[in-house]
Amino acid sequence: MAKGINIGDEVVITATVLKRVTEDRVSVSIPSYGQPHSVVNQTTKLQKGQHIELIGNVTHIQENRVTVNLGTPVTVDAAVVRLVNAYPTRSTPLLDKPT
Repeated sequence: MAKGINIGDEVVITATVLKRVTEDRVSVSIPSYGQPHSVVNQTTKLQKGQHIELIGNVTHIQENRVTVNLGTPVTVDAAVVRLVNAYPTRSTPLLDKPT
């Protein structure tokens, strides 16, 4: 299981820009994903080889693989993701005590 990462946490994946597909989309290579991924990017300054950070929430964890929602689910190695914000946990339960 991925240490320090839980379901609902906000994480970052650093991807490399492959090429600009259209005026507002770029194709990126995500480490350990195995196929190109396209993301919306309005800036025209991104060029081939630059790094871009993709932020998403963890939706599934299985051993050393983590699924992150980047608009579409992307499953990568746990070593590729970096924790940004942990999902808040409650110190008190939502249920009332019985009377």
